[in-house]
Amino acid sequence: MSPAARQRSAARSREMLAAMPLHELRQAMQMSQDQLARELRVKQANISKIERRTDMYISTLRSYIQAMGGDLEIIARFSHGSVKIDQFEEVKGPRQ
Repeated sequence: MSPAARQRSAARSREMLAAMPLHELRQAMQMSQDQLARELRVKQANISKIERRTDMYISTLRSYIQAMGGDLEIIARFSHGSVKIDQFEEVKGPRQ
């Protein structure tokens, strides 16, 4: 591939990784529904249901992401800037 084609390909790859449904994220992390279910101590069918939902508890989404080794952050984006919403973070002690 030419350098320009490689650049376009890399940019498209970053775009695709920046936004994807949960099942694609799990697959990109090379995890099966069974593996994730074992990690979360639920049945595989529960993972399937989570991946099909369009609405869920933040705690459910956080657990799903953490089971894959990630952390969940909620960011509100405005025309004048972004704000990380920390109301939903797990309690880790007093704020510093």
